[in-house]
Amino acid sequence: MPPAAEFVFGYGSLARDLSGAKLAYLPSHQRTWGVAMDNSVDIPGYKHYVTPDGERPDVRVCFLDLEEAPGTTVNGMCIPVASPDEFDARERNYVRHDVSDLIEGAEGRVWAYFGSPDGRRRRSEGPAVISREYLETVERALGQSIATDGLPVWDLTRVDHQS
Repeated sequence: MPPAAEFVFGYGSLARDLSGAKLAYLPSHQRTWGVAMDNSVDIPGYKHYVTPDGERPDVRVCFLDLEEAPGTTVNGMCIPVASPDEFDARERNYVRHDVSDLIEGAEGRVWAYFGSPDGRRRRSEGPAVISREYLETVERALGQSIATDGLPVWDLTRVDHQS
């Protein structure tokens, strides 16, 4: 079977153990908690979060993002994909960019998701928190601790919406 011609660079929740994924590095970038969703808004086919007592807090739930930062490097996984389009709906708070020229040893086209203008704007529109489950998923996938940049980490349960 020929190697995949396209890959997605997973540096957050996409980095979890996926078949055929290889460790990769994106130079001159860093992880930030730069993207958020408004937990008070219902979007068909999306999600919201509740606290252990079943309350739905009016907060912005943050997710990892990439930003340029000379002299730093982000580790992640290059995940082979039949088509990167299959991730676009899942990554609704992000915009896909070609980073093939930045990934050393790339065996094809490599895409990374960067925060969309709306996703980044929401980050600063209200109280911001990190879901403990999301944080722990990323830390397990990458085998390292991820700095929370001073944001509170809450025990939240994800509730998926029907389309």
